[in-house]
Amino acid sequence: MRQRRWLELIKDYDLEIHYYPGKANVVADALSRKSYVNMAVAFQMPLELCAEFESLSMGFVHHTTVATFEAEPTLEQEIRKHQKMDEKIQEIRKQIKVGKAPHFREDEQGTVWYKNRIYVPDVDSIRKLILREAHDTAYSIHPGSTKMYYDLKERFWWYGMKRAVAEYVAVCDTCRRVKAEHQRPAGLLQPLKIPEWKWEEISMDFIVGLPRTQKGYNSIWEVVDRLTKVAHFIPMNITYSGARLAELYISRILHDSLDSKLRFSTAYHPQTDGHTERTNQILEDMLRACAIQYGTSWDKSLPYAEFSYNNSYQASLKKSTFEALFGRRCRTPLF
Repeated sequence: MRQRRWLELIKDYDLEIHYYPGKANVVADALSRKSYVNMAVAFQMPLELCAEFESLSMGFVHHTTVATFEAEPTLEQEIRKHQKMDEKIQEIRKQIKVGKAPHFREDEQGTVWYKNRIYVPDVDSIRKLILREAHDTAYSIHPGSTKMYYDLKERFWWYGMKRAVAEYVAVCDTCRRVKAEHQRPAGLLQPLKIPEWKWEEISMDFIVGLPRTQKGYNSIWEVVDRLTKVAHFIPMNITYSGARLAELYISRILHDSLDSKLRFSTAYHPQTDGHTERTNQILEDMLRACAIQYGTSWDKSLPYAEFSYNNSYQASLKKSTFEALFGRRCRTPLF
């Protein structure tokens, strides 16, 4: 059939066909040596690499023989495009030109900003994407509404953003299932003296009884700086058969030799070490959220939990712990 089609095509032309051997055709072009191998079948993308491309906003466009990929618009480009269709933002643009909107500005690319924050237009898909990135991803791990709001307000702004954040967190199914309730304790609190320098005083605690991982870990050693609240979560293994010996060693030998007193604490009575106990609860909530949403082992989620905790807003510091320690927050795909 193929030969018949070619005959039908060339029968109207006056031509002669001469055979030219391949070894003599030393200047063959790319089209004459085109490979007909289906690259989409010959080369299979690993699942982990595909997941990385998805996190980078890369989309695949499949053609007949090969698979190519093209970059999707960034979040700022999407916001800029929808700003042009928002009536409120168009009105603000007019006020900017006549100098009646002192808190708003328009950059050279046409993006409208509120002070130093980008103005997110009234588009449900964009706002939900921002809220989902700040709450559900592996580098955020379901923060509370206050932390989430203060993280977002450094970069984004829209009317009613704080209420939108609170409503989003309130209806999160994962948060409802893993977050503990915190009742106000009775009695007078006696807070500890605030240290004067970073890592001058630290607190430590252990989270035990966790499911054993493939690497043999079943506990977490938690170390917290009392000034900056920076925390390190270290996976470890604990042997319960020596628990009584360890208790005797700490209470009768170590503390007696150092002339110190062992003081146990609870999360609701932070006279001694309650902020470490509170960090325990936050960490346990994060690990439960990771187990529900990502289905990974808790030791694999521990680095993400440590990063999320240290990079999130702390109400007592009015900033994140990374800002208190290093002077700035760590960069994420959202900030």
